Amino acid sequence: MGITLANFQLKAIEALMEAMGEPNRDIILKSCTGSGKTIILTHFMDEYLKSTNKAVFVWLTPGKGNLELQSKAKMDKYIHGSNTKLLSDIMSSGFEENDACFINWEKLTKKGNNALKDSERTNFVEHIQNAIDNGLTFTIIVDESHQNDTIKADDILALFNANKIIRCSATPKNYKNALLIEIPEEDVIAEGLIKKLLIINENFEQHISVEDQISYLLDKALEKQRDLRAAYAKKDSGVNPLIIVQLPNKSDALLDRVEEYFESKGITYENNLLSVWLSDKKQNLEDIEDNDATPIAVIIKQAVATGWDCPRAQILVKLRDNMSEVFEIQTIGRIRRMPEAKHYGEDLLDCCYLYTLDEKFTESVKLSLGTGALDAYKVFLKPEYRSFTLISQFKTDIPFPRDAKFALKVIWKFFEKKYHTATDLDKNQSQLEAYGYSFDEDIVDFTKSGSVSVLSKDQITELNDISIHEPLNTHKHGKEYHHCVAEIGYKANLDYSSTNTIMRKLFLKGVRCDAKILRLETRNLYAFIINNERRLIEDVRDAMADESLQLTLAIPRITEKPVGFPLEMIFTYDGTSKSQMEYTKNVYTGYLSSAEKRSMPEKLFERFCEGSGKVKWFYKNGDKGSEYFSIVYTDNFGKQKSFYPDYVVGTNGGDIWIIETKGGFTKSGSSEDIDRFTAKKFGVLRKYLDGYNLQGGIVRQDKQSGELCICVDKYSDNIHDENWQLLSEVL
Repeated sequence: MGITLANFQLKAIEALMEAMGEPNRDIILKSCTGSGKTIILTHFMDEYLKSTNKAVFVWLTPGKGNLELQSKAKMDKYIHGSNTKLLSDIMSSGFEENDACFINWEKLTKKGNNALKDSERTNFVEHIQNAIDNGLTFTIIVDESHQNDTIKADDILALFNANKIIRCSATPKNYKNALLIEIPEEDVIAEGLIKKLLIINENFEQHISVEDQISYLLDKALEKQRDLRAAYAKKDSGVNPLIIVQLPNKSDALLDRVEEYFESKGITYENNLLSVWLSDKKQNLEDIEDNDATPIAVIIKQAVATGWDCPRAQILVKLRDNMSEVFEIQTIGRIRRMPEAKHYGEDLLDCCYLYTLDEKFTESVKLSLGTGALDAYKVFLKPEYRSFTLISQFKTDIPFPRDAKFALKVIWKFFEKKYHTATDLDKNQSQLEAYGYSFDEDIVDFTKSGSVSVLSKDQITELNDISIHEPLNTHKHGKEYHHCVAEIGYKANLDYSSTNTIMRKLFLKGVRCDAKILRLETRNLYAFIINNERRLIEDVRDAMADESLQLTLAIPRITEKPVGFPLEMIFTYDGTSKSQMEYTKNVYTGYLSSAEKRSMPEKLFERFCEGSGKVKWFYKNGDKGSEYFSIVYTDNFGKQKSFYPDYVVGTNGGDIWIIETKGGFTKSGSSEDIDRFTAKKFGVLRKYLDGYNLQGGIVRQDKQSGELCICVDKYSDNIHDENWQLLSEVL
């Protein structure tokens, strides 16, 4: 593979493979622009064609812009030796097994389109019929499917008699009975592929009356472009951020005014700093997508939105006329990709910017992006907090790979602790069996049988378990074994080859290793891994986070240096929230109760600080980047991680508290904290506080009483024990 796939991309490929075995004909792949949809689909097609006979893919792309050529080129690049075809290839040689055919819809649907004359149209239909007669089955991929909801398009889909239709879009329409595969936007952001946030109209005055909306908006955009350019240069990155100016579809007069504005600033077509991409006017577009390309602005209309990839685009100026236009989430998608497919740990660079006086457009953006699109302005640190510092810890800059040897040892020790395994490998097998591990030589699936009168948990658990046994076939189940190993690794942040090595050393006969648990034959190893996949995932993840196993590691070095609070920051908030109260105890002027993004525990804690007689000030810490306060901890596989506690709080008595907030406890006392590392983070926080003579702890809400509680001495996941106290009594 010429490209390393992100974890969410691997999961999407797996979900598509599984969906091919489901009864639903329609599959919807919903993923935001920038998630690498083409990469996901080309790898999925490759994997499916390798595992299935007599299959053909037809990938239909929308409208203008030669998207079919782009998509074919990407598949040729990522998947070496793939059978890709265009419409002209099909017309000359028909459809063949393992083909991936890329066709532009319009060439099939438009009357008067010279791509297919009537006789050729007939020919095309015959090629489809011949393929079906030869036993080939079609799977159709409809790219940007929201653009092709027409009756003509439907007729074409019917011609292929497809067994599956996969529709891809960032904004899919509702299809009845379709199987939805949705890629969570948070996952794409977490991998650093798209910007963390869209900031709308940053630093706009509350009531704007402008002589000229064009100058007002473009001034803001140019200033932001310069700030971004300087910040990239500081990072030794050659990225030249691009402004997209979007004109309304019906306005030629505005084009002249935008060109005049840019000319007055020395930005022209002649010096290559300005580009234009309209249906009847195109200039300076060659290589505009390159990160270091010369143009700093491009003028477009709505139509260019589909499929255009330009990751350095970071600022959108949307001009309006008096006509309301349909909002296109794709337009926003153009400025959401990260230029180097990673975050920089600096809010300025990790966000994208929209400037517009079009309220309808702003509302639509907020509606479709939720807390991914926020209002913003700059806030400044109050003078009395400018000299405050804390010692912050940073990971030592040596890249510290996950060490398979560490991981192996830790998993071995975890099994010893949990299942009492030892050096007698035969005894280990009966030991694991007693704890519920399966050693069946067949692949076993479970289902239920019996009848229930109501769908209650009790009645369902009383049903009979039926196990379905399928003899292991190393060829057929080899793929499944690899999937399981990859999934175990994915959950523990280990790559496939390390995970496979660990599984073989721990469990396979004939592979020498001091830390061995079982001695299975190859066939039995396959069955063991497949049948126990869920259990192994849980055990490997728990091994990675188990506090008591940490002692086996040599702690890598940590760098320490003092950090203060940033003198200014972009404050993001939800302008539609009912409460817009200013929190006067925050260290920044103008910090509102509608601050976003904030989790519910964070919102409750901020409200507590503002209302507490003991709290003098509070500061919300950032979540990545060297300008924020962090403490370093090491997971059990030897990887250093940075922990950014949520809040620093000063009391009237002069104490400094460091607080981390987590999910609460339900009314029945069960935990809503999804972070496996909370206990580990508490351990390093406690050690840090003791080392610097500070106070602190972890704050969670007890939903039974509605109160916030704090744990300061010893961490516990049981809200009812004495380690949890009411926050109001402690702070």
